[in-house]
Amino acid sequence: MPVDIDQTLRQAITKLQQEKQRIDRQITALETAMHSLNAGGIRSDVTRGQPAKGRQRGRRRMSPAERKAIGRRMKAYWANRRSKAKAKKQ
Repeated sequence: MPVDIDQTLRQAITKLQQEKQRIDRQITALETAMHSLNAGGIRSDVTRGQPAKGRQRGRRRMSPAERKAIGRRMKAYWANRRSKAKAKKQ
């Protein structure tokens, strides 16, 4: 039985367009709800998930010494766990 690729692709496109419309409606509803919250006195940058001005976001960089100290602690932690697991097996 031959497969009609053109028809299959058209059906896939139709389904994806329907899903896109559904998602667009949900986005609109969320934006409306967000707008309602803003009218209640909540700052817009908070509701949009944007950082406050002057505050830098992101991950703090570790110095090599800090990294080494963490590595030593983790080695000790895992060695302790392995020894406890070995003791339980025996």
